[in-house]
Amino acid sequence: MGGSSVPSVTDTAEQFDVVGIGNALVDVLTHEDDEFINANGLAKGAMILIDTERAESLYAAMGQGIEVSGGSAANTIAGIASFGGRAAYIGRVADDQLGAVFAHDLRATGASYTCPPAPDGPPTGRCLIIVSPDAERTMNTYLGASELFGPDDLDAELIAAARVVYLEGYLFDRPAAQEAFWTASRIAHDAGRQVSLTLSDTFCVQRHQEAWRSLVTDEVDLLFANEGEVMALYDVTTVGEAIERLKNEVETAAITRGARGSLVVTKGEVIDVAAHPVGAVVDTTAAGDLYAAGFLFGFTNGRSLEDCGRLGSLGASAVIGHTGARPALSLAGLVADLGL
Repeated sequence: MGGSSVPSVTDTAEQFDVVGIGNALVDVLTHEDDEFINANGLAKGAMILIDTERAESLYAAMGQGIEVSGGSAANTIAGIASFGGRAAYIGRVADDQLGAVFAHDLRATGASYTCPPAPDGPPTGRCLIIVSPDAERTMNTYLGASELFGPDDLDAELIAAARVVYLEGYLFDRPAAQEAFWTASRIAHDAGRQVSLTLSDTFCVQRHQEAWRSLVTDEVDLLFANEGEVMALYDVTTVGEAIERLKNEVETAAITRGARGSLVVTKGEVIDVAAHPVGAVVDTTAAGDLYAAGFLFGFTNGRSLEDCGRLGSLGASAVIGHTGARPALSLAGLVADLGL
């Protein structure tokens, strides 16, 4: 990608552990059965983008739900703040009620959010999440204001002030957002910081496979993905094949495996990290987001990679036992209680 100039921010002092960049959305969650999913033509377990008309019709069909500020990277940033980390967020909302709710909710977690709302254009985005009886989540996203996110929405000083910039894969569908990823990565590296990326969704990876590979190879230091996403990235049929590719392309990768925990991959080793014990799984929404939160908190605070994986597993376990995408208790307190 080319075209955007990168501001000089090499002298910016570090103020944050992580700054996240992603779709600023309000989540609407409801529990429905598979019959509802099939009747409404939804792709179970996937995230698909929908337009205004589809958002309104699907919202009308959904039963009673929970509305709370969300967005994948914003959930991760909220999780890092809950762990006690210094976190900030960059995302585009409109100057409307949902935009104000989003900003308030995120700041209430202890994270920094200073992006001015867009005075015109589409309304603040929202994600309609259907949670089925098996705890799988099917996401239908109306991007709204987020759809116009581009390089001009970046805060170069803020990116340079964070030890790690964390990029949300769901944002990668639009060319302007892809350009913003490249620009943010260059700003971070020019300031001596690191770049992390979550692939977010297998279908998104398949749509932009070559662009993803280029970004990962050239800019990413720390990659987050589940097994399906990382296999799609390299167009292979086994996780082992994907791991061999990762060893040559990124410094560190964390591959989540659901109930089987995660694999932390470096050039020299593969660390198998067990899942943290959890009772009943109620809602898997944001499990990967909170895994990334725990891992990044550990990573930016000098913990070993095995400990980073353990903290990631703890974060994931803390969110899947209830409905919603944010932890319901202090993760810093939980870490202290467990002696982690």
